[in-house]
Amino acid sequence: MSRVRSRPARLLAAGVAMTLVIGCGEPPVSPSPRASQAASGMPSDGATPSAARSTGPFVPMAYPADGPAPCEQPTADPTHGPYAGSLARIVAKDARTVIFQLCDPDPAFLVKVASPTLAIDDTAWLQSHLDRSMERQAIFTEVNGTGPFRVDRWDGTSDIALSRFDRYWGTPALTDAVVFVAESDAGRRLSKLEEGSVDGVDVIAPGDLEAVRADPELTILPRGGLNLAYIGLNSRFAPLDREVVRRALALGIDRSAIVAAAFPPGTEVADRFLPCAIPYACGGAAFPEPDAAAGRDLLAEAGFPDGFHTTITYSDEPRDYLPDPSAAATALQGQLHDQLGITATLKVLPFDELTAAIDSGRLAGLYLLGARARYPDPRPLLEGHFGASASLQFGRRYDDIARMLARGRSSSDPKIRADGYGRVNGLLAAHVPMIPLAHVGTSAAFRTDVMGAQASATATDRFALVTPGDRRQFVYMQRDRPTSLFCADETDDEALRVCNQVSESLYRSDPSPSGVAPALAERCAPSKDLLTWTCTLRPGVRFHDGADLDANDVVLSFAIRWDLEHPLHVGRDGLFQGFVDRFGGFLHPPPSP
Repeated sequence: MSRVRSRPARLLAAGVAMTLVIGCGEPPVSPSPRASQAASGMPSDGATPSAARSTGPFVPMAYPADGPAPCEQPTADPTHGPYAGSLARIVAKDARTVIFQLCDPDPAFLVKVASPTLAIDDTAWLQSHLDRSMERQAIFTEVNGTGPFRVDRWDGTSDIALSRFDRYWGTPALTDAVVFVAESDAGRRLSKLEEGSVDGVDVIAPGDLEAVRADPELTILPRGGLNLAYIGLNSRFAPLDREVVRRALALGIDRSAIVAAAFPPGTEVADRFLPCAIPYACGGAAFPEPDAAAGRDLLAEAGFPDGFHTTITYSDEPRDYLPDPSAAATALQGQLHDQLGITATLKVLPFDELTAAIDSGRLAGLYLLGARARYPDPRPLLEGHFGASASLQFGRRYDDIARMLARGRSSSDPKIRADGYGRVNGLLAAHVPMIPLAHVGTSAAFRTDVMGAQASATATDRFALVTPGDRRQFVYMQRDRPTSLFCADETDDEALRVCNQVSESLYRSDPSPSGVAPALAERCAPSKDLLTWTCTLRPGVRFHDGADLDANDVVLSFAIRWDLEHPLHVGRDGLFQGFVDRFGGFLHPPPSP
């Protein structure tokens, strides 16, 4: 795969690397930063605060200032480990144009940036609200976004009150205010909804789903899970080395019966590897509906008219995609015996020992495992399980699957990607390297007079589109309060859902076929080789304190996540996991032990 080449010289220290440059590639000049904003908060009317910004000409930034990151770094320098990220450089060409240079072609760039974890912050706000010398950062509770709502007040422990931002660049919010409240007990959440003190609640207990469906005052919405539980098969070991045997298993196992026995109500029975909440995931041929007689015929054809002996290995440690592993293993054991005459012995291993044995290709028989998507795109899970760099967990690799994976990742065209990944689905159903079992999600519920309610799989519900009957504010109850609203360093749904109302990224999640729509960017266009994405920002976008959005805000917002040594690389725990999940690694990583 082609990669951007860069100078072997070590990057400048982060404290000086954020140099302002004129244009692209011209010598750096002395910075002329905007004045820092007062940390006391925003004016109530959204006007520009008293701490005025620089009114001089726009001076574009680039990061790193001395050239692209070392994508092909052959060896680490003495003080840093090798760079493992996929970003090469970010350049503000002018006030409305940002150029992302990548180490590898990336058709999923738009999906990656469409997340509250990559929201764009104002430069002056970041400079005045992040301080490495402070234990708790002001930005955790003081948010200055560009979204349709703004934070009225939050002390980190109370309910979170948002009000409509009347200078929003897009369609104004349909309600005056949103209030986020918290309750950890699912039963009490439902009681609050039933009595009408809240308008919507997240995560209905599985045992309450039928009662909610039966209540005419309530509406339930499923929240799809970005995960998969599957039955693994290693084709290195007989008799699973024969495709006809694996196809017999796929026909003979009643996946819906296992889901009913071992998964919570509302779980989706999987007929493809990826959940449909991921764009391009549901095209192509599905795994067949169960047909035990056809499965037994195939086994007889393969020389096993009376079945055979095998093992089912699993960990009894619950996971979100496999909440009751023992029940699932027992149900699978019964299915194999009753439907196909196969005798399976259950074997329990600690989770880490299980995954190590699976990844090394040493585990014979069947096993139960699963995976979750880091972001809603087919590439991470499909490439991670069936691509050239995948582990040996399924035994042999398939050249035809590899070709279709390459088609899916070779273009940013939705039609080409859909075709490639649809063909992958058909090949998985034909070769049966595994058998998909379940996609586990949750459910949200609302008062029936709430119009426009949503339950997004990515926790990016847009409450600006919600009308709570004749009430002037929409009250939503979550399981917990966020620890911080600086979502650059948060991954929990409770924080991301709040941040999605007040802060915006270049793109946002959308129910369109591609799964995304422009937000702060009017458009991000790739180069033909997908190594460069050029984003044009919307004109006239303002932050809640009155500051204008420009390309330098984008550069700095990414830089502080990207560079471990940047003086503003500070968050609640400093993991910046959302950035790492999407772009692979930090600049200036610590040296290897």
